[in-house]
Amino acid sequence: MTLFPNLDIRLWILAAGRLLSQIGIGFTLFYAPLFFTDDVGLSATAIGLGLGSQSVSGMFGRFAGGSMADSPRWGRRRTLLISAAISAVADGCFVITNDFTGFVIANLLMGLGVGLYWPATEAVVADLTTVHNRNEAFAIVRLADSLGLSAGVVLGGAMIAAFQAYRLLFALDGITFIVFYAIVAIAITETLSTKTTAGNFWQGWQVAMCDRTLQIYVVVNSLFTLYLSQSQSTLPLYLNRFTSLDNHAAVGGIFTWAIVLTAFCQLPMARWLKRFAQPHALMIALAFWAFTFFSTWLVGQQLITPPAFVLIGLTTMALGTVAYTPIASALVVGIAPKELRGVYLSVNSMCWAVGYLIGPPLGGWALDHTMAHQFWLWLMASTLGGVLILRSLQLRMQSQTSH
Repeated sequence: MTLFPNLDIRLWILAAGRLLSQIGIGFTLFYAPLFFTDDVGLSATAIGLGLGSQSVSGMFGRFAGGSMADSPRWGRRRTLLISAAISAVADGCFVITNDFTGFVIANLLMGLGVGLYWPATEAVVADLTTVHNRNEAFAIVRLADSLGLSAGVVLGGAMIAAFQAYRLLFALDGITFIVFYAIVAIAITETLSTKTTAGNFWQGWQVAMCDRTLQIYVVVNSLFTLYLSQSQSTLPLYLNRFTSLDNHAAVGGIFTWAIVLTAFCQLPMARWLKRFAQPHALMIALAFWAFTFFSTWLVGQQLITPPAFVLIGLTTMALGTVAYTPIASALVVGIAPKELRGVYLSVNSMCWAVGYLIGPPLGGWALDHTMAHQFWLWLMASTLGGVLILRSLQLRMQSQTSH
């Protein structure tokens, strides 16, 4: 087996663009909540509400983005260009904001840009692959995302340690979106089939909303994305506030390890999971997340001494992430009608908006009250419900295949 699969050159170009864009996101991903809490003076609840507002506009962006990606008038490429432009403007707002209102406006714009981005970019991957190489193709673009995040977090941490230049990180993030715009404009041709005919702009949503298999999947996928939102918003604040890891550099260093591990494990994990049915593979991902939540609770109770056990917990978080992300996208492409890939992948992406709408405010509220430690046990218990939903999804998919 070769190290990398044989894929369309446009997919490799897209992966390179995503890597660059994710470097910019890595500059701010874990440090932004810390900056706006400690330097600007916003509370954990305000941070959670601000990040949650990004999901509100992200929902609208995903809703429109799915139909735009499937529309001959817009297509995948033009939708990607619009999303990059809006995201660059959002970073400009982050650079100049000094209060909660500005923080919310910047998050609303970023949510809209990200919402338009995901259905289109995932549809491009689906268009350029077959059922035989789709898992690995999604793993490759996720690998590019992870490598970019790894580099961004490392570089961002170094800049913070040297200069405390948080706002410069937002500016650099905006520049990466501008470069991504240029890459798409110059090197990515439209992948939407020329045979696609224009219809009612929203009609694909009627089909998607009536698809029972998709409905079941949406429930468990929203649970996964809620977990991811905790790892990026609540968990850094929890470790900074309730454990001996009480400085930004220590928290950033530990999360750097998790992101680097995610990059190294992405492709091997995708290949290993090919032996399992997709719902079964997602059950394995839930097991990794359950251990992460349990280990976080142990550290918070000071039953285990950080940072060693924190590293173990974030290792399983990384494994749970790489087991989830490519399989989830490939599963949705498999159940979607070819002409509605954008809409179905928009539903998949919308689950991220739901998770990030609920997750940060919920986690911030827990940290500001008396349930900061029990919160992780609740999350761990919820993984059992996820297993039951996935089992139901697996049985339904098997029944459809047999017929």
